[in-house]
Amino acid sequence: MADSPPVLIDDRLLIRELLAGLGEPDLHLSTTTYWYHRACRAAVAGAGGALSGPFTQLDPARQAAAIRSLLELRPDISLPDPRSTVPVMAELAERHPKLNVLNLEAAGAALSLGATVWLSPRAADGVLPGVLDAESVAWRIVDV
Repeated sequence: MADSPPVLIDDRLLIRELLAGLGEPDLHLSTTTYWYHRACRAAVAGAGGALSGPFTQLDPARQAAAIRSLLELRPDISLPDPRSTVPVMAELAERHPKLNVLNLEAAGAALSLGATVWLSPRAADGVLPGVLDAESVAWRIVDV
């Protein structure tokens, strides 16, 4: 796994990985703090939206185990160090002044890690793909 190129996954793909897997072994997975927070918040709050929906479809025992697996994130899924991503985010904000923190962190983490970004279709409909293209960051859509 250490030799595989890093892959940065969004919140929907993080949930998918933890519940069912992404179907590709030997990936060096990372996510951002913001995406991780959104996934945890959705799992705990469970409002039945796009992020929490997969949890509400589980029986109570599996739901509790799934939420626990998210809150106790596996050690093989890394979170980028803010000491390396925040300066890159600040530079990105100069080039893309209207970008929100979620997208700044995603692009900054991808640049810092040299990662390919995997986006769920919903995330790929936003502004992030254009920023990734402008910054020459590889990305792809992964259907959930």
